[in-house]
Amino acid sequence: MKRALISGCTGQDGSYLIELLLKNGYEVHGLKRRSSSFNTDRLDHLYKDFHDCDTHFFLHYADLTDGSSLNKLLYDIRPDEVYNLAAQSHVKVSFEIPEYTADVTASGTLRLLEAIRHTGVPCRFYQASSSEMFGGTPPPQNEATIFHPRSPYACSKVFGHQITVNYRESYGLHASSGILFNHESPRRGETFVTRKVTRAVAHIKCGLQQKLYMGNLDACRDWGYAPDYIKAMWLMLQQDSPDDYVVGTGEAHSVREFIDLAFSYADLDWKKYVEVDPRYFRPAEVDYLMADASKARRVLGWQPTVTFRELVGIMVTADLEEVKLKLEGGEAAVRASLASERRSI
Repeated sequence: MKRALISGCTGQDGSYLIELLLKNGYEVHGLKRRSSSFNTDRLDHLYKDFHDCDTHFFLHYADLTDGSSLNKLLYDIRPDEVYNLAAQSHVKVSFEIPEYTADVTASGTLRLLEAIRHTGVPCRFYQASSSEMFGGTPPPQNEATIFHPRSPYACSKVFGHQITVNYRESYGLHASSGILFNHESPRRGETFVTRKVTRAVAHIKCGLQQKLYMGNLDACRDWGYAPDYIKAMWLMLQQDSPDDYVVGTGEAHSVREFIDLAFSYADLDWKKYVEVDPRYFRPAEVDYLMADASKARRVLGWQPTVTFRELVGIMVTADLEEVKLKLEGGEAAVRASLASERRSI
């Protein structure tokens, strides 16, 4: 039985990756930051108490800012594969907490690589790089495209990416990076633009919200379906030789297009509900990201299975069903929950 270690396991990508690995017969160990709340909603359907039954999924407290915890877990677990998905991954927030973003996203990657090197665990390493690293470089972007990061998050990801390449070349680690373009799902965090839109559509449709306030509607992104991208991560670590791969659909759509399509699924005219708020603009904008994923298609045999239109429909449908279920439990509770969520956006 192969053994995998995942940082950032409580996020969207982590939850889908755990599902894939368990399905493929792995024993999976996830790193979880200490918090006063459980913060495991995406994993609850996977977690089984080892006191009650045999399980192949385990959670451990650790943090990318704490190198000793990483060393200890690597030595104890001795995984065959390590997936580094953890990061402070919200671009707009990275401008507000740049030092923390760099500590987790950049230095955290280095700490994990150093832990692998020092423990001598013979594992394969996956680094979650980001299309945001390309920033202001014109599309389409592939593995040879020059990086031009436009946020503290993107700068931190460039460091994480390059230090992964350095450790691969310096120490012979089987270390690969997936330069993933935007990938979404119903498990996407509520403060990310796509989920912010689809949740607003559901709340407006059910009469619980009047307006949706957005930033730059003209920014274009290459949006795909998260489970497709998780398979690409896994495929990278099944190759004989490590390498870097761009993963994306090869087509781009504006935030405006996403909004228009999302509202149309609920038979709503978005222009009646959406307003632009300059406070949501980034200090330095990334205008256009679109992947050239020909290498991933050729070498990994990977390709997306869900279209842009299907993706938006999946997300809107899921959020509508979630709101309707909450309404059955009482409208007052839904409104209180919504008010709490708005304070965090």
